[in-house]
Amino acid sequence: MIPTASLSAGVRYIHQMYRACLLLCLALTATGAEPSPPTGIAARTAQWRALPGYFPLYYDDKAGKLFLEVSRLGTEFLYVNSLPAGIGSNDIGLDRGQVGGSRIVRFERSGPKLLLVQPNYRFRAITNSAEERASVEQSFAQSVLWGFTIEAEEAGRLLVDATGFFLRDAHHIPETLQRVHQGTYRLDPMRSALFLERTRNFPKNTEVEATLTFGGDQPGNWVRDVVPSPESITVREHHSFIGLPDSDYRPRAFDPRAGYNGMAYADYAAPLGEPLEKRWLERHRLRKKDPAAAVSDPVAPITYYLDPGTPEPIRSALLDGARWWDQAFEAAGYRHAFHVELLPPGADPMDVRYNLIQWVHRATRGWSYGESVIDPRTGEIIKGQDTLGSLRGRQDYLIAEGLIAHYQESQPRDPRMEQMVLARLRQLAAHEVGHTLGLAHNYVASTQQRSSVMDYPPPVVALEAIGGIDLSHAYASGIGEWDKVAIAYGYQDYPAGSDESSRLEKVLRDADARGLYFITDAD
Repeated sequence: MIPTASLSAGVRYIHQMYRACLLLCLALTATGAEPSPPTGIAARTAQWRALPGYFPLYYDDKAGKLFLEVSRLGTEFLYVNSLPAGIGSNDIGLDRGQVGGSRIVRFERSGPKLLLVQPNYRFRAITNSAEERASVEQSFAQSVLWGFTIEAEEAGRLLVDATGFFLRDAHHIPETLQRVHQGTYRLDPMRSALFLERTRNFPKNTEVEATLTFGGDQPGNWVRDVVPSPESITVREHHSFIGLPDSDYRPRAFDPRAGYNGMAYADYAAPLGEPLEKRWLERHRLRKKDPAAAVSDPVAPITYYLDPGTPEPIRSALLDGARWWDQAFEAAGYRHAFHVELLPPGADPMDVRYNLIQWVHRATRGWSYGESVIDPRTGEIIKGQDTLGSLRGRQDYLIAEGLIAHYQESQPRDPRMEQMVLARLRQLAAHEVGHTLGLAHNYVASTQQRSSVMDYPPPVVALEAIGGIDLSHAYASGIGEWDKVAIAYGYQDYPAGSDESSRLEKVLRDADARGLYFITDAD
């Protein structure tokens, strides 16, 4: 047995050694250890690059991380992703300037997490009853797009590391490649990084861009045709956080006779006997300064911008054709309501503030198209984005060449070939801009004296009396009569107290009496 006195002495010795080690650790901590991280945003971000704006951004150069400051908890805004640098193959379909999804979202805090939540605007209850609205919201699923860990907070503001959110693939590149049988690809984080040149902040929108690289195997022939190293595909993806428009916009009811695209939702507060589905036109916000005047300036014009990378003489042709729409707005009683200009130096084409006509190159000829960023609540067009394929003109040149070229070495090129191409490109610009004004195709227009640029126009070629070929009227010049009707229906601004429904009905009935009408794509 160990004597009690010896045991007590041993315990005292161990206790003394523990105290000495503890004091030594405290001394080392005081002299050499890093201090605990600050909890305030100002202290945490003091050494980082600040980008103030709609959602303030902070960039940590050393870590290569981008932090987001959030103070608008529960406030809805628009989130849009797009593809500013694509793959270059029409067959694959991932074009430069392509708009991805546009969603209404909001930030919600849950303890140490910040969630980016997308509410479900496809199902609503348009009513003053909060309980009735809640019953619909709880009946249909929402989507949580991302979860952030709160890094710091100060005076109601939260700081989160958003690097992972902005470096993810929001455009679904691998799924698109797999769908067209071009190989199996995966996002490679080691070959991906934030693209700070196009990461900018403004009072009403925050713009972030990233360079993403996808590694894969067994690339298809379309990938091999356009990618320098087919096992490595690098694109850029863009993210926009945009403040929603104010409530001053007045939606206009969709009518299938009017020639518009529309958005729809189910209103579960609709009375029995009324349709559950509600539909609005897709259109820009445009109002007269004086709605009672036959002709008035707009409160704010609609302005489109042309890609400055478009070469001459194509540039001038596209500007001319897109500007035809001002003729339709003039017919609806607007003065100087529609403008088309070159995109100003330094402006980001993906910035939601710019309606854009983009000149896009591909290795293979393909269609052009117009798409829009739309407020899902009302159908208001926030941004029009037109993609015009550069090989369109070269195909039209081949058509003209096949019609009139002499194929003799001593003969110069017939200038009528280029003139016909430019006439077609004017019509193309007008057509695609029309889509981003909200208009659908009107394929019956070719039977109504070319009444709409929203038709697909074949060239009209005439034979001259002496046996030559006349291309001077191959394509129409100027806006069509049906286009004036459609713009009047969608954009006319009526004085307060007017019976808007009856006046819009009169627009369509008067057009029908003139032999002008619309037939849907399906019909």
